Amino acid sequence: MIERPITDWLPLTKQEVEKRGWDEVDIVLVSGDAYVDHPAFGTAVIGRIMESEGFRVAIIAQPNWKDDLRDFRKFGRPKYFFGVTAGCMDSMVNHYTANKRLRSNDSYTPGGEAGFRPDYATIVYSKILKELYPDVPVLLGGIEASLRRVTHYDYWQDRLMPSILVDSGADMLVYGMGEQPLREILKLVQKGVPFTSMRTINQVAFLHDTKTGPLRDYNNWENVELASHEVCLEDKIRYAANFKIVEVESNKWQANRITQRVGDQVLVINPPFKTMDETEIDKSFDLPYTRLPHPKYKKRGPIPAYEMIKFSVNMHRGCFGGCSFCTISAHQGKFIASRSEKSVLKEVDEITKHPEFKGYISDLGGPSANMYKMKGKDESICARCQSPSCIHPVICSNLDTSHKPLTELYRKVDANPNIKKAFVGSGVRYDLLVDDFNKNNEDGNHDEYMEQLVTRHVSGRLKVAPEHTSDDTLRIMRKPSFKYFKLFKKKYDKIQDKHNLKQPLIPYFISSHPGCEEQDMANLAAETKDMGFQLEQVQDFTPTPMTVAEVIYYSGVHPYTLKPVKTAKTREEKQAQNRYFFWYKPEFKDWIRNRLNKLNRPDLAEKLVGVPKKPDAKKSSYKKPFDSRKKKR
Repeated sequence: MIERPITDWLPLTKQEVEKRGWDEVDIVLVSGDAYVDHPAFGTAVIGRIMESEGFRVAIIAQPNWKDDLRDFRKFGRPKYFFGVTAGCMDSMVNHYTANKRLRSNDSYTPGGEAGFRPDYATIVYSKILKELYPDVPVLLGGIEASLRRVTHYDYWQDRLMPSILVDSGADMLVYGMGEQPLREILKLVQKGVPFTSMRTINQVAFLHDTKTGPLRDYNNWENVELASHEVCLEDKIRYAANFKIVEVESNKWQANRITQRVGDQVLVINPPFKTMDETEIDKSFDLPYTRLPHPKYKKRGPIPAYEMIKFSVNMHRGCFGGCSFCTISAHQGKFIASRSEKSVLKEVDEITKHPEFKGYISDLGGPSANMYKMKGKDESICARCQSPSCIHPVICSNLDTSHKPLTELYRKVDANPNIKKAFVGSGVRYDLLVDDFNKNNEDGNHDEYMEQLVTRHVSGRLKVAPEHTSDDTLRIMRKPSFKYFKLFKKKYDKIQDKHNLKQPLIPYFISSHPGCEEQDMANLAAETKDMGFQLEQVQDFTPTPMTVAEVIYYSGVHPYTLKPVKTAKTREEKQAQNRYFFWYKPEFKDWIRNRLNKLNRPDLAEKLVGVPKKPDAKKSSYKKPFDSRKKKR
């Protein structure tokens, strides 16, 4: 490994601050993740943006919060504010499985070691900072804060929680991808503007104390008031109705300001910024990252999340799929923010200089691998659109789904003499490649993309996510009918046969999703078995904040129709659904047969585990009678 000066990284210690010749720090970032100076890690991105704006930034990564608070004190009082994030994942998702069992590892910690961040990390860190430095503002960001910005259901406590601003005591929250609001905040703090006067910035949330007077109107925004937190505690239906408003306003370009009463305070969520253009998103990715973990972690072992992405390239953000169980559009946005070709190719060049690089890019992708450069043909229509998905129940006729820019970019990466292979490791949105579903394929570029993908960019197996086979469940998931997966597989296999390739598809499925009943899972297992799949990639549904599925799980109704939806909740119900995935395991065969016979579905039992063997007729069934005259020993 080539040694680099420690000043190439943002400071993690007081000694590193002194080596830079600083007598104080302007902003201190506190993160639940180890510090990896790479554009895939939010703390690095935020820190580098602050640095690019002329601020002196230091990072407190994975501080000890239990019994010694010296980590929080090591840089002293920052000149402007503390920034707090739980890290790249919600800390509860990071800590617990869908069955609420504690995970034994943490991918964002050296050596994959667990126990280096608290539950509800954002709240814990913020409270400690407010105790130590009560007069220093605390700004929240990251996915945990973003998805918990309003009253939300917490699966791990099985209760509604108020906005994370209430429990944390923080001064302001940036939701979504934070570059745009952050740059506005930085301009104002340099001018000496206090946080209490930063209420006109888009994409921030804050609490207004009604005792100080009425909430003022800013920027001619219209207000949309949600049912209060207290009302939501008493009425699950009102809570469900709130979600529709939040999702619609979060996805609009011309959105309203959202308000919600919480006790004597009013939660205020300002409208989001318009999706970043190429120039804006390139600025984030083109900052001077080392692309390496901080050297202090060398002795503790590799950071699994970094090892997975260190030779990958993220080409865009956002997802217009709007899947009911997914938080991507709630955090990154419905509209796609794509990097320029120049920026992507520049990053590829940077990767080739890595001392461990062997010529293989692990992923040219994004949240969905094949949404690069896709947008509305007439963006004025998009500006007025309130739909949570551009491709459900059908693909919007205004959506340009051309794969041509992506195909051309793949080819340019392939042409780099230092690249042996560039793989696509992100999940491919297969429905965009099926002509029967996607009618916006006038020039046949989808077929050209598939040929390029299958022949050049599959690393042994291709990941796709049909998620289910039941049309009723798929409608609630906001996913297309399973018949389109079958058509995609047929098209995929045809290309493989043409080129004499053997690269299996790896489909992902979810059990226990709202709207899915036990027989639906048995049908899923039988249908995929008929297609030759022995499923490995299976996931039990976890209700995460800011998703349609979470709202259904808690309230029992769909937030858009307010009609009841049945959901598996008990451990026994969830375990029963999950077992059907593993019909091929001997230990589950008798259970599956007995269970389906009880459900009056012997036909499914026969499809999955076959007919039980009859006793061997050649063996005598005679048993010698007991002889009571035998002597007892």
